[in-house]
Amino acid sequence: MRRPLSLFAAGISLATSLLRAQTDAPPPTIIECSGVAETISSDTETIATFRDQVVVTGNNIKLTCDFLQVVAIRKGDPSATLGSYGHFKSLVATGRVRIVQGDREATCGRAEVFPGEDRIVLSEDPVVRSFDDEYIATGPRLVLYRGQRRAVIEGNETERSRIVLPAIKDLGFDEPSTPAAGGNAQP
Repeated sequence: MRRPLSLFAAGISLATSLLRAQTDAPPPTIIECSGVAETISSDTETIATFRDQVVVTGNNIKLTCDFLQVVAIRKGDPSATLGSYGHFKSLVATGRVRIVQGDREATCGRAEVFPGEDRIVLSEDPVVRSFDDEYIATGPRLVLYRGQRRAVIEGNETERSRIVLPAIKDLGFDEPSTPAAGGNAQP
């Protein structure tokens, strides 16, 4: 009886793996806005702008802002009126920018996303924090690197870099105990 059950489990596992392989392609990037969306194409690039309550939903990321400019490398027929999107070259978001990815979020006035370079540059009062508030990082400019779990916080003379982390255990020495009344005190 155990053998058919294990074959059945193996069959389910294989079917699940095949289905997962068919759906492993990253989801499309969806950009929505309540204002004007405009696209302008050249022979090599397509530039799209989005205004008012912009929401970008992509592969494990959600970005909201007031204004977004997307530059994509154009592919396909260069003489076509509207070019086909190739890969993203850059996204520049301004105005109440909020980026949520996994268990952390970033807020700022300006975010520049460079997918080909796997980095995001945050400026204009950037703050990066974990949702559990285990850490908060601020500074005049933050550079986040995808896949490296690396963030560079660039401070300057007028604005310092700052990271807030959980409390560190007290590593000091215990207070000296006071001898009991009438006891011999040692120096």
